[in-house]
Amino acid sequence: MMNIKKYVEAEVPRLIELRRHFHEYPEPSQQEFKTMEFIENILKELQIPNIRVPRGGILGTIDSGKPGFTVLMRADMDALPIKEDPVNLSKPKICVSKNDGYSHACGHDGHMSMLLTEGKILAEHTDEWEGKVILMFEEAEEFGERGGGHLLQYLADHAIHIDACFSTHVRWDIPVGKLAILDGGVMSGAFFFRTKINGKGGHGSRPDLSVNPIDAFLAFSTALQSFRMRAVSPDHCLTYSFGCIQAGHEPNIIPSDMMFAGSCRFFNDADGQLFREKFHQILKNECANFGCTSEMIEEQYFTVTTNDITCAKLAREAVSASLGPEALYQTEPWMASETFALTLARYPGILAFTGIMDPEIGSGANHHNAKFDIGEKGLTTGVEGALAYVLSLLKEKPDFSYFHPADLATMLKFM
Repeated sequence: MMNIKKYVEAEVPRLIELRRHFHEYPEPSQQEFKTMEFIENILKELQIPNIRVPRGGILGTIDSGKPGFTVLMRADMDALPIKEDPVNLSKPKICVSKNDGYSHACGHDGHMSMLLTEGKILAEHTDEWEGKVILMFEEAEEFGERGGGHLLQYLADHAIHIDACFSTHVRWDIPVGKLAILDGGVMSGAFFFRTKINGKGGHGSRPDLSVNPIDAFLAFSTALQSFRMRAVSPDHCLTYSFGCIQAGHEPNIIPSDMMFAGSCRFFNDADGQLFREKFHQILKNECANFGCTSEMIEEQYFTVTTNDITCAKLAREAVSASLGPEALYQTEPWMASETFALTLARYPGILAFTGIMDPEIGSGANHHNAKFDIGEKGLTTGVEGALAYVLSLLKEKPDFSYFHPADLATMLKFM
């Protein structure tokens, strides 16, 4: 039985060093070039064979040399276009982004450092487990053409069999030293949209000679709100919002076009699919009513991030045995969305939450916030919990004959 705690404790200094390096040098979605070079160099040092998948990320393989399960472990790499505040909720941060205008304001720096540490421990102790572990470092989780789809396509095209999978997301409202492992839906599905409405510009004194795209948008917005109230069960969770509306610049000039963007979040995929369908139908109808046309500039759909119940139960048991039952934390699902939902739709597994809230150092600001910070003590817990779960999977080899993977082509056409 691998002495997980002993091995993790020995790696804590390097774990923190890695996290701070990634934090100081963030790169935005689909521009994670230096980040990937850094990761590849570490994998090379660890003698972990790896390949870079174009527009996808990095896949590394740790082979124990003994037959058994193959488990995929994943981390995301991209940062956000957010200028970092050097002060968190109460104190100066331990480290701050050196790439002005970008920051790891969601915690992906913690994800990468944990996965590299887990990979190092597994690679150095292959005599203590059997099977294979695939390390997956994903590009562009936040924005752009999603890297996860290309990685999944590569696995499918090369007939790389995966028995189960794992990922974690650090979470601002869970204390350091705690892990939350939930059954079923843990992060919401999402429908992202960016839409242009075309009309005919003119002077504010003669709206009858113009076709105002703003009128069409207002009618669309009202109808969409009515649909939400009529068609979604009150005991189902579905929210949507407009995050961007751009139209005109002067009070007496009717613009020729306008653009709006937003997102919908849900925990029932049928609700999400219906919302997307009705979104297009209502937009088409209201634009036609006002003599406008519309075009989708950007559209992406992600399923609900759903934990496999067998995997979640095994993970809680493994964490309890390794860290003690007090390490498990009760929390609610998170309304944010995750591209790891695609991987969980293909392979049974879990996305665990790793606590990073630490009043002692001032962390606890929400994600995608300039004051966001990581309580680094939580990363140690994350590494130990991940290893406990993965090693338990490799040992127990649960029966997943009931699991029916989603069709990859169907999922990717919405990305």
